[in-house]
Formats: sequence, C-alpha cells, structure tokens
Amino acid sequence: MLDDSDHDHQACRSRAVARAEERCRVEGLRLTAQRRQVLEAMLESHAPVSAYEIMDRIAEGARRPSPISVYRALDFLVANRFAHRIESRNAFLACIEEHGHAAGPEAPLVFLLCERCGSATEAEPAELAALLSGIAAAEGFQPSTSVLEIRGLCAACQTSEAPDGHLHDHPHSHN
Repeated sequence: MLDDSDHDHQACRSRAVARAEERCRVEGLRLTAQRRQVLEAMLESHAPVSAYEIMDRIAEGARRPSPISVYRALDFLVANRFAHRIESRNAFLACIEEHGHAAGPEAPLVFLLCERCGSATEAEPAELAALLSGIAAAEGFQPSTSVLEIRGLCAACQTSEAPDGHLHDHPHSHN
C-alpha cells in the first residue's frame, strides 16, 4: 500500500489527470468538464468511493451534480479504464497506474482491499492473465472481463497493530 512518507498524493493526482487528458487527445475521446470533475473527485483518495460520495465531494466546491450525470461520467471513465468498479463495495476507484487500457477489457485486474483503512491497490499480473486465459481456452470460453478482489490488511495497517493486538496511530493517510 502507499506509504505517505514516500507518496506525494498531489503529484499522483496530477499524473492521473494528465494521463487521462493525453489518452483522450490521442484516442479522440472527450474528457468533458463533468467527466474530469468526477475523476478528480475520485482521485482525492486511494479508497473506492460511491457515486453519492463523489457527488458530495464535488458539492464541496461547486454545484452538486445530478446522480445521472455522475453515473454517465462513471460509465465513460470505467469503459475507458480511467476508473474501475469495485463490485463488492458498489464503489469506484480512479486508475492511477499506466497499465490496463492497452490490454483490453478482458485483461484481469486484481484489487487488494484493506478492511481497516478502506484503501485499494490495483495490480495487473501478467502471470494471472496467462493462467486465466488458459483456463478459459480449455473450456472454450471467451471472457469479457476478469476482476479479482482480495480483502485483508494493507502493509501500513499491519504495522499499526501492535503485538498486543491494540491499534496504534495509522502510519499513513490516503488523502
């Protein structure tokens, strides 16, 4: 998980928005003001957020968007892999990594979801892609999407729990 001592979240947010803008320019996609606003609201943390939490975040500094406009923006962001849907939480996570969009929607994503702090880390292991592709091919199955969610404790939350079982100050924040 991200450790705040080494993580410049503002730079992380800026890179993610710049990547989205560049991909939209190159691929002829429209990153409208509403879509950008929704992406930026998701990028306020590394934790998955619901559509209504996104609306609340936007409403802090601008007019509150309608649910349908947020869901339409989310549809665009997810379809173009600028964001991912975390099914088990009915929430969305901005994609901060450069991986994913070129591999296509069938490339497997793995989400490591911390049960204590709520953070999420995404990975796209090539080994898993090959394994899942082989399993699907053996069954004559053509996958359209593969998502694996793994719940547990991130590294920071593990270190914040003392040997006596008591929690100590969390060593990082995801904001």
